[in-house]
Formats: sequence, structure tokens, C-alpha cells
Amino acid sequence: MRRNIGVALQDAAIDPLMTGAELLALQAVLYGIPASALKKRSSELLERVGLTAAASRRVSTYSGGMRRRLDLALSLIHQPTVLFLDEPTTGLDPMSRLTLWEEVRRLNREGTTVMLTTQYLEEADQLADRIAIIDHGKIVREGKPADLKASVGAPTLIINTNTDQTEKAKTVLATFGDLRPGAEGALGVGLRGGAAQVTDVVRKLDEAGVYVQHLELNEPSLDDVFAEATGYRLEGADNAPSAGDNGDEEPKKKKRRGRK
Repeated sequence: MRRNIGVALQDAAIDPLMTGAELLALQAVLYGIPASALKKRSSELLERVGLTAAASRRVSTYSGGMRRRLDLALSLIHQPTVLFLDEPTTGLDPMSRLTLWEEVRRLNREGTTVMLTTQYLEEADQLADRIAIIDHGKIVREGKPADLKASVGAPTLIINTNTDQTEKAKTVLATFGDLRPGAEGALGVGLRGGAAQVTDVVRKLDEAGVYVQHLELNEPSLDDVFAEATGYRLEGADNAPSAGDNGDEEPKKKKRRGRK
């Protein structure tokens, strides 16, 4: 089993005192790769992840993106058929993230099955053929990205208004569709009649004396799928259901706890 799988964890456990080439050689020994094949395989992987010029440098001199790419190379040294990636792009700059995305796509095209965990829904939408949304240890939605987004149906209209007008705005919006969770300070509604209803919404809000600071219409996204499936958008949000809640009872009030 170990020869068939590769694993790249969220926090790469890489010895900072060793060079990239030395770490690849060590990983090859651990997987029983003969010395005759090591040089060719290491060179291919270093070139593939863009680290050929940095192969002889100590890992302590690498940037975060370089370490993540080296960790990917280490997980591929034995040519696994299944690759597990745990939040591979967390903390990376935009260019490093795009580079890693392209490498994941290339691996998949070449026949490697990739199991990716991520909190970036855009990343899942870009890379995955099939997605499972997990909430409190249970799969609450599963399917192809396009099918999941289509299941949400109506586009989401997002508005921002004055705090003292929030309840009045909710009452108006509720007449046009189901209210949807939005970012802090924003209200969302799934427009049953689609984009054509935007004008009617604005007119009704104006008649109700609601001042709209900002308005935008978004096509269904995985954010909407996540919000509909879990009832909240942010991990640890106050309106998140308690673990084990089946939706039949009111969620228990939880104390706010920060992430370390």
C-alpha cells in the first residue's frame, strides 16, 4: 500500500539543514529505489517542480512556496498511483498557487488519482472532478462541481445596507426567494425569477425606504453550495450547527473559540 500512495501534508516536515537533492535521495532510499534510477528520477522531479537551480541549497533558504513544491516532489519520488494532498496551497502567494494547480492537473492527466483536501472552494472548483463537502465529520454534499452548483438553482443577489435597516431589508428580500447567508454586513437572497428580478428588488427596497449601499448578482458557486449544505460560510461561525445535529433541533449555543 505504501508503495502505491504518496502523501503531502499541510505542514511539510522537511529537515531545514538538508538540501533539496539530499532529501530526495533520502526519500528514494526509504522507498527502496535503486541508486541507478535515483539520479534520473530526482532530476526529473526537480525540473518538474521548478527547483533545479535550488537543488544544492539548504531547505532553510527556501521560501514557503519552494518548500511546498519540494514536498510535492518528495511525495512523487516512488511514482504513486494515488496522491493525497492536504491543503497544499495554504499560505502560498498567487503565482505559487497557480503553479501548484497546474502541476496537480498534469499529474491527474498522466493517470495519478489525486485526493485533495482544501478550504478554498475556488481551488476545489478548478481542480476536482468530484467534490465532497464535509461538515462536522459527515459528507453533506457530493458530486461533480457543475452538478452541485446547478442544484443551488437561483443566482444570489447580495446587498449591503445600513445596520438599522437590516430587518426591513430582509422582509423585502424574502418575498423574492430564500434568504442566503452572506459575508458580515451583507444580505443575500436566491432570486427565484433569476436576474430579471433585480429591478423589482431595487424598486421594492426603495419603496420600503431601504438605502442600498452596494448590490451585486452572483451566479451559483460552490460557496452557495457550502452555505446551503451547512447553513454557514465560516468555520466556527455562531450559526454553525453543533456536531451531530441532524437539523431537527435547534443547534446548541457554543462558546466562541479561536483557531491556533
